[in-house]
Amino acid sequence: MNILKGQRVALTSLFQNQPQADCFQIGLCVSGNKDVVDFACFGLDSQQKLSDDAYMTFFNQPKTPCGAIELSTPAGDTLGFACQLAKLPTKIDKLVFTAAIDGATSMRQIQNGHLRFLLAGQEVARFAFSGADFQDEKAVMLGELYRKDGTWRFSAVGQGFNGGMAALVQHFGGEVAEDVTAPVTTKLSLEKKLASAPKLIDLAKKATVSLEKYQLQETVARVGLVLDASGSMMNQYRTGKVQEVINRLLPLAVHFDDDAALDVWAFSSNTIALPPATLNNYADFIDSTEGGWRNWGMMSINNEPKVIKQVIELYQKTLLPVLVIFISDGGVSRNKEIKDLLTSAACLPIFWQFVGIGGRNYGVLEQLDTMAGRVVDNCGFFALDDLNSVSEQELYDRLLNEFPLWLKAAKQKHII
Repeated sequence: MNILKGQRVALTSLFQNQPQADCFQIGLCVSGNKDVVDFACFGLDSQQKLSDDAYMTFFNQPKTPCGAIELSTPAGDTLGFACQLAKLPTKIDKLVFTAAIDGATSMRQIQNGHLRFLLAGQEVARFAFSGADFQDEKAVMLGELYRKDGTWRFSAVGQGFNGGMAALVQHFGGEVAEDVTAPVTTKLSLEKKLASAPKLIDLAKKATVSLEKYQLQETVARVGLVLDASGSMMNQYRTGKVQEVINRLLPLAVHFDDDAALDVWAFSSNTIALPPATLNNYADFIDSTEGGWRNWGMMSINNEPKVIKQVIELYQKTLLPVLVIFISDGGVSRNKEIKDLLTSAACLPIFWQFVGIGGRNYGVLEQLDTMAGRVVDNCGFFALDDLNSVSEQELYDRLLNEFPLWLKAAKQKHII
C-alpha cells in the first residue's frame, strides 16, 4: 500500500486486522545525502509535549521504559523501530517519527526516503518522499501514530522543520543539555592513528562521526572480517570491490583494536585464515596476501558453518568484545547449521554483523533479528545491491547500529 502525504489511515485497516499486528516494525531511510541523518521517535502526551524524556527513542536511548518502542532496523533501511503499542502507558497519546540532518546540507538535497510499515518482516505500506518535497529545512517530521476513538491511526506528515534534532527536542518541550553538540575527544584521534595511511584519512573522519554517534569512542574490541569467496563473488574480487571492503573497514579495526589489525578469513567450500590486514599491508591486500585471491583455493560453493566455527575457535576465550563483519552475496543453504552455531555462540563475546552485497537468497541471515533461543541478540543483517550504493558515512552507521545495543546486553549478562 502506498500512503500519500497528508493521508490518514487506521492501523486496523493498514494491517487488515491480522492477529500479529500487535507487534510491527517501522523502517526509515533517507538516501543520497552526504551528511549523517539522525532518526528519532518522540512519545508525546495529550498536550503534544514530550513530558517524559524517557519516551524519546533514538541511538543514545534505544528503548522506552515500557518496552513498547525500541530500535530495530529492518534489512534495507537506515534505522527502524519495533513497536508494541499495547505496552504504551495511557499518558503517551502520539508517536512522532522524525529525521534530522547533522551537517551542512538540507532536506532538499536528499535523493529520496521513506517510512514503511513491516509485519513479520514483510512490508505492508510505505510513505515515500524526496528532496523535491522540501526547501532548506534541516529536519522533517515524517509521520505520526496517534490515538483516536480508542484506536491507533497513522498520518503521513512529511513536514519540514527549520532546526535540527536539538530544535525538534525543544519544539516538543524537551530540554537540550548545553553541551549536547560538543564533540567528544578520544585519547588519540583516529585521524592521528591513520597518519601513516593518508588515503584512509577521509574514511577516518566519517568513521569518527559514527563512532561518536553510537558512543563507541572509548570502546576497545577486536574486529574480524569474513569474506565470501565463493564462485559467484569472482567479479567482485576481480573489479576491486572486495578490496574496497578492506579499505573501508580497516579504520574501524584501527580504532577498536590496540594492535590496529583486522583479522580476516575467506571461505567457499573451504576456509582460509589470512594474515591480519594492517596499515602496512592493506593497500593491495586482496591481490597480494598469500599470493592473492586467485591462489587461495576458493571460488567454489559456500560453506558458512565451517568458517563460523573457525571464528568462534579464535575468539571464544577472549576477554574483549568482538565485532565480526561477515560479507556474503547470498546463496545461503545451510540454514539450520548456521542457526544452531549462532544460537550457541550467543553466550560468547562475539557480535556478528552480516552484510549482503550484490546477491540474493540470504536464507537464515534475514531472520537473525527474530531468531529465538539466544541469551542475547548477537547478530545483525542488512543487504546492499552494491557497496557503492551507499556513502561511507551510511555504511559506518549501518555497521555500528546494533553493536552498542549488544554491548549493553552482553555486559548485563556478564558475557563481557
